[in-house]
Amino acid sequence: MAIKTTNAPNNVHWLTLGKACRLLGVDESTLRRWADSGHVHAFRTPGGHRRFAEADIQGLLTAREREGESYQELTDMTVSRIRRQLHRKPAQEAQWYATVDESIRSRLRPLGRQLATLAAGYLQRRRGRAALLDDARELGREYGRELAASSMPLAQAVEAFVFFRRSLDDSTKQASQRNNLSAEEAMLACEQVNTLADQVLIGMTEVYEPPARRTAAKRTKERKEA
Repeated sequence: MAIKTTNAPNNVHWLTLGKACRLLGVDESTLRRWADSGHVHAFRTPGGHRRFAEADIQGLLTAREREGESYQELTDMTVSRIRRQLHRKPAQEAQWYATVDESIRSRLRPLGRQLATLAAGYLQRRRGRAALLDDARELGREYGRELAASSMPLAQAVEAFVFFRRSLDDSTKQASQRNNLSAEEAMLACEQVNTLADQVLIGMTEVYEPPARRTAAKRTKERKEA
């Protein structure tokens, strides 16, 4: 276990759980989970309160900054990969690609760049992550409306999204290797990109849901909350 219950060294500056969370920009449950898994070391006081070494927290912040800087090339790498994949037979023979005309395809192509740009900003913390997650969801709605208007079935729309997401996943892994990130840093980056991509997928499927069903679901939720 990463949490120690012995006496803490006097020469170490210890932070409370709340202070460490504010510095890292994460919630308390996340930091507790990191401590339990050994991602960050912690000391538990006789009263059961967690304490974190300030040097360890600063080290995490430095690693995150380095990780973010390593993904500046992510957008171009993703777009190049998508272009290559679109010119190959498996993509051209996929149902989602073969059943839409060129005008829809041309509107779909920027999805890869927009998704990668959001992912790079999320990893580099250019803006608040909550705002970027909202942007990702709205991006999904935008493309969902485009595809729904073209009469593309939801299953094929999801297939199209998976194509773009796979290119983003592969580019994230490639960027990790090129920048010599540790396995732990690379895994965390992939998890964060997946969190962002999940919001795009949710937003896209939202617009496919019939309005009557959305209204009924909203009323059910309101009754439960009343």
